[in-house]
Amino acid sequence: VQLQASGGGLVQAGGSLRLSCATSGRTFSSYAVGWFRQAPGKEREFVASIDGSGTTIVYATSVKGRFTISRDNAKNTVYLQLNSLKPDDTAVYHCAASGIFSRDAVKYDFWGQGTEVTVSS
Repeated sequence: VQLQASGGGLVQAGGSLRLSCATSGRTFSSYAVGWFRQAPGKEREFVASIDGSGTTIVYATSVKGRFTISRDNAKNTVYLQLNSLKPDDTAVYHCAASGIFSRDAVKYDFWGQGTEVTVSS
């Protein structure tokens, strides 16, 4: 499974962005997809995950109510809508795929390159 994240950019606090994670492979719907982020000088942290059917979703407490994860299996794409952005959301955002629905990064076997999100105050 190959993943390609896009949609990052520079936005003011309170603004919105939509990140996309496009994948290849006919078995895309078999994989859970997670979003993780890493800010400069900080450890990678879990953001959100969605199971293969799109019916089970989990968010990190820090983004719950502001971010929305969704997927379109017909388009082999997972989305992360980022609303009410804060400077603390500044990070490189990575998407990853796993055969197991999890918030644990070590369970994810396939990773895409990141897309950078910068939120100015």
